[in-house]
Amino acid sequence: MHEASVADEVDQIEMDRPHVVLLGAGASRAALPDGDANGRHLPLMNDFADIVPVGEVFAAAGISHVGRNFEELYSELCTDPGYKDVRAALERVIFTYFSSLSLPSKPTLYDHLILSLRKKDVVATFNWDPFLIQAIRRNRIVQGQIPSVLFLHGNVAAGYCPRDNVHGVRGATCSRCGEPFDSSSLLYPVAAKPYDDDPAIADAWRVAKASFKSAFMVTIFGYGAPDSDVSAIDLLLNAWGGAQARPMEQFEIIDVRSEDELLKTWERFIHTHHYEVHSTAYDSWLFNHPRRSGEAYINQYLNALFIENNPIPKNTTFDELWEWFTPLVERERDAV
Repeated sequence: MHEASVADEVDQIEMDRPHVVLLGAGASRAALPDGDANGRHLPLMNDFADIVPVGEVFAAAGISHVGRNFEELYSELCTDPGYKDVRAALERVIFTYFSSLSLPSKPTLYDHLILSLRKKDVVATFNWDPFLIQAIRRNRIVQGQIPSVLFLHGNVAAGYCPRDNVHGVRGATCSRCGEPFDSSSLLYPVAAKPYDDDPAIADAWRVAKASFKSAFMVTIFGYGAPDSDVSAIDLLLNAWGGAQARPMEQFEIIDVRSEDELLKTWERFIHTHHYEVHSTAYDSWLFNHPRRSGEAYINQYLNALFIENNPIPKNTTFDELWEWFTPLVERERDAV
């Protein structure tokens, strides 16, 4: 039973370093393969214009977008000041589409993700959809015990007060000054994304780099590290320190692509055999050792102990899911 999970065996070991999860568009598509609560589908950059209704904007401007990677095309538009109005129209359409998305009423992979991580852990996402925030708000069982959530490319549900450096939910007000939160930009030219131009994004990247630097394990979920994001990957690699600086840490990749292709993408981060590749999140270390990935890591990789998996129960109601997680969460609160 999970009440007697690996955490019981390593109480004497302090495990404060974060488990960092980096999400890309593939994670949202894997979480909701049939679309959101209303059947709206989640795009990847290669089929973005087929799903998000930006075609009318391109057509009105006489721009051919068929077969193009959306992010690369947008970057080209940024080189010409004459396309300023087109870029603004694209941002409005994209903001409207992603703001309309909502999680289904039953537990999803995003609920499982939020429940599986602790306060010391970090989720950094490139995604614009509101699913992380929606999952946090409806899983009250972990109130005060949720991971830090960082929006590296902005997010339709996130708000920010630049005056007080306070993050929150769009539509709410700053707890310090009482002013409405600002929304961050969503679109940046991929050739040289000016993250420092947006204070909310700059703050997210600052914390992301610090988290990568201190992480004991990193899980990459549905993020392909495209060539257009080379500057972002370099920022994370510099924080991680490179493969030779990480002889004990573990790197985990959740992706449907082949292992050879994934290793080619992430080899600069991985020390020798210290990695795992999974085609589904439910085979991952994170979901097989929820809220105890660090303790399980210590037992298996440092103490050379045999450990059993403690997988998240799938296909449950919220009440059943919360009942399963309650002993783990209560044990954490008792330890404070």
